[in-house]
Amino acid sequence: MHTETVFFYIFVIFTGSAILATLALYARQALLVSYILLGIILGPSGFAIVKDTAIINDIAHIGIIFLLFLLGLNLQPQDLLHTVRKTTVLTLISSFLFALLGFGVAQLFGFTLWEKLLIGASMMFSSTIIGLKLLPTTVLHHKHAGEVMVSILLLQDLIAIFVLMMLQGSRDSGTSLIDIVFLIMGLPLLIGFALLFERFVLLKLIRKFDKIQEYIFLVTIGWCLGMAQLATKFSLSYEIGAFIGGVVLASSPISRFIAESLKPLRDFFLVIFFFSLGAGLELQTLYTVLVPAIILASLMLLVKPFVFQYLMVKLEEPKALSLEMGVRLGQISEFSLLVAIVALNTGVISEKASYLIQAATIITFIMSSYLIVLKYPTPISVSDRLRRD
Repeated sequence: MHTETVFFYIFVIFTGSAILATLALYARQALLVSYILLGIILGPSGFAIVKDTAIINDIAHIGIIFLLFLLGLNLQPQDLLHTVRKTTVLTLISSFLFALLGFGVAQLFGFTLWEKLLIGASMMFSSTIIGLKLLPTTVLHHKHAGEVMVSILLLQDLIAIFVLMMLQGSRDSGTSLIDIVFLIMGLPLLIGFALLFERFVLLKLIRKFDKIQEYIFLVTIGWCLGMAQLATKFSLSYEIGAFIGGVVLASSPISRFIAESLKPLRDFFLVIFFFSLGAGLELQTLYTVLVPAIILASLMLLVKPFVFQYLMVKLEEPKALSLEMGVRLGQISEFSLLVAIVALNTGVISEKASYLIQAATIITFIMSSYLIVLKYPTPISVSDRLRRD
């Protein structure tokens, strides 16, 4: 793609987003919805001003990586480890229930067995972006909520990676034993490397040159993206690598400075991410699965918050906070989009089944973000009373 085209796409996305965001604020609506709507309007299914979404999708993915890295910077490793142990059973039970519900909806609309299994599996996951981008980090109880939500999302990501590995392996007639070993051993190996490198190399460099802000900025980005890339060598995702990179730096005295420095960069890429979601929708195919997608999305939006609330109360979390965390996790995930696309490309499911997953996911993205912004504290709330960064 020519540089002029990339520049034009960036211009269109951010100028259009600024205009729609202004209208959304006057109308007291969620900004995220305006980004998705702009993607639908300007994407291939709309006015086709942005015709090729491939490069936009690649750029947008960087925003998720930075989001996970910044989240890790706000979590102490010992607290996270304790919370993961606490939420493992909760995650497994909730994932099973959501998969069963998705399977049941697919059964009603006559999909094949593999399609029903994949539709069910796609319902297991909640959105890291919606859940965490809209979570304030400056309020005490939200820091605890962040720890609980991150632990659930991290475990869900591991399940999603396993599903994706199985799908990729189906193209080659099965996943090899070495792939399974890498999946099991990859996470502890990556954590071990991160801890050693951070202690013996990274922290020493940061302490020696901490007065040169430009250097700290460069080293931090290099560390984030380096860990993301290294994670793929262990059959893990970019997001998990970036998250681990952030967690091991959380104890650093300048972690807060690093987090504040990278927030604008994160937001830049996330605007592109939400635009790409809307631009990637093919409306002609979407119409064929609109009814089951609305039913599936509505069930997830209604059931997920209360399932999470019930299970979190069993873990002795406060009832009101449990419901809030449930609502913040009450949508389908960007991992579900990836599962739908990979399953379609490998021939496991039909285009109709793939678009059902994608449509239901987008619907929950829009409705969930709208509900969270209007009801709970978020960094982008239109209400001064609820705006928390």
